[in-house]
Amino acid sequence: MPRPNLLHAFASLIVLTAIASAADTQDYGSIFRKMDVMIPTRDGIHLHTEIYVPKKIKASLPFILERTPYGLDDKKGFSRLLDAYQDLIRDGYIFVFQDIRGRYKSEGKFVMNRPPRDKSDAKAIDESTDTYDSIDWLLKNVRNNNGRVGILGISYGGWLTTMALLDPHPALKAASEQASPEDQFLGDDFHHNGAFRLSYGFEYAALMEKTKENFSFKFDKYDTFDWYLKLGALSNVNGRYFHGELPTWNDFVAHPNYDDFWKKLAFHPYLKAPKVPNLNVAGWWDQEDFYGPVKIYELLEKEDSKHLNVLVVEPWNHGGCADGPGRQLGPIDFQSDTGDLHAYVLYVPPTTRGTHEQRLRHHGSRTG
Repeated sequence: MPRPNLLHAFASLIVLTAIASAADTQDYGSIFRKMDVMIPTRDGIHLHTEIYVPKKIKASLPFILERTPYGLDDKKGFSRLLDAYQDLIRDGYIFVFQDIRGRYKSEGKFVMNRPPRDKSDAKAIDESTDTYDSIDWLLKNVRNNNGRVGILGISYGGWLTTMALLDPHPALKAASEQASPEDQFLGDDFHHNGAFRLSYGFEYAALMEKTKENFSFKFDKYDTFDWYLKLGALSNVNGRYFHGELPTWNDFVAHPNYDDFWKKLAFHPYLKAPKVPNLNVAGWWDQEDFYGPVKIYELLEKEDSKHLNVLVVEPWNHGGCADGPGRQLGPIDFQSDTGDLHAYVLYVPPTTRGTHEQRLRHHGSRTG
């Protein structure tokens, strides 16, 4: 049997996988008091953060934190990221959305998948320290919080969640890493089994590094397959378009093989015994990051003596866990709403070595 406190810790964070982005229209102004702040980090950089505190508070509340490189997408003064949290809005949480370092309104230099810091360097920073410093600030500066934080995200947001687990703040009580990359050469995003994914690598490098905000490369042909064929040698990318200005593309050029550069970016040198309950979420048809969450689960499982590590895998594509009821994948009908959290199969670590126990968990409880 899974421990009850573990299920409670996950209850709030699993919900994101059940809610469609196209949520019911909400009058967020009547529900939340919004704070727009710049949170300081240990090296003096300030991170743009939006905080949504419910106006009707009957008791102190926990935080839900989501950090993103893709912008907060404000509409009518409120972040559209709230749309994915309809169940939790009804339950009552303080929601926090943050632009990561160097993206959108946050200060500092953006580094794609910035590697974990050298802990022997007291001045070193990474996404783990930025998360730690942000949580510390929130606890001290936002009224009516109960000192508990949950963090989650999908894809790059899942990677940021995993980074937060490397050196978690004591107030971090639950996490849900969803579709995170683990090794960008062996299995995730930019390479699959070492094979370079040209269109993905080209377009994503442009998206993230041309400007501080999302950038869409303008192709002069509708058929991008034909465009890439006519590109010719990959040296033409810098010669004609990027001109050496995009660090990630330059890294692709400089490191075509699985060398120390890629190994340092992977999580397996760093993930040890889990300190925070973590729900890993994967999709069987994830075209970007199926390898990642399964590998992260495997790495944490090796030293999970406290049974904090959980995995759920369902028939989703990349990000499909938060993109509707999950009944269909293209023309394939699964005959059930796989994204509906009224019932979920969780894969719970066994108390002894051997088989995994499957248990059915019904939606209802939340962490407080």
